[in-house]
Amino acid sequence: MAVSTQRQQFTLGERLRAHVQIARLDHSIKNLFVLPGIIVPLSVDPSLLTGALVVKVAIAFLAITLVACSNYVINEVLDAPFDRLHPTKFMRPAARGVVHTGAAYVQWLVMMIAGVGIGFIFLGKMFALAAIALWVMGCFYNFPPIRTKDVPYLDVLTESINNPLRMLLGWYTVTSVIVPPVSLLFSYWMIGCYFMALKRFSELSEIGDKAVAGAYRASFKHYTPESLLVSVVFYASAAMLFFGAFSVRYRLELILGFPLVALTMAIYFRLSFQKGSSVQNPEKLYREPMLMAAFVATALTIGILLFVHMPRLEQFFTPTLPVTPVTAIPVRPS
Repeated sequence: MAVSTQRQQFTLGERLRAHVQIARLDHSIKNLFVLPGIIVPLSVDPSLLTGALVVKVAIAFLAITLVACSNYVINEVLDAPFDRLHPTKFMRPAARGVVHTGAAYVQWLVMMIAGVGIGFIFLGKMFALAAIALWVMGCFYNFPPIRTKDVPYLDVLTESINNPLRMLLGWYTVTSVIVPPVSLLFSYWMIGCYFMALKRFSELSEIGDKAVAGAYRASFKHYTPESLLVSVVFYASAAMLFFGAFSVRYRLELILGFPLVALTMAIYFRLSFQKGSSVQNPEKLYREPMLMAAFVATALTIGILLFVHMPRLEQFFTPTLPVTPVTAIPVRPS
């Protein structure tokens, strides 16, 4: 559906409201993905939990929100011509022509500078670098000629890398001394890909007409529901593989939380088949009671298991196969 933006007059109040709307403050709920990055290092060194940390976490959420909103602003502006072709997104402020493009670019830069600046001043260099990486990935995702959101599979991978970046932002809020495990970061990345691929599947199924879907989002020209579901299986498998590697290496007790993780992923999978699914708008997932119940139970269980040590569990999983000795490689004399 095309929306004409010609000969329309908007008041200053309408434009100001539109500029607030394109920052998508309601999407700030996604910043909850920062929390594992805060909790995991605390489980390693509980002495890091101080009164000062509470203040640092509040500052971190402010900085992250500013950088994330900066990305949302440029997303709205650059996607406006395509959103006009979408059955529901054509009503977005930028698509309707309410947003002043020049002012939006200023808004985009100011929010990024403010977020990174606050992070650098109060939380340090590593936090600021992670915040810059979050912003740069938003540029790769939205700006031509790279514009990874138009490339199948790469759109999912580059959008979902915000997950481990948010984890790093939480991590560096707490400490820059303890190094985050690569296995945990990869698991977090793949679980983000799982969610994003299901969002794409739900969007494509909702639109129905592949030509319309391809006009709205270029990557849909190459996707099919089947190919997206195949990728979902890959991302879910990879996420659990890396989560298992992290658990076995660092915190075996987390194995007990696997059934709840699987249940949450299964409920989310089922939601993606519903018409008008909240999967298409993750900021509205709180309206899904079963999903929220499973998610809260999973988060609480994982959170508790991070701080609990169960020696009997380690004994139960003691290796029983003989260990093959490593054969020494002969060294030739020089």
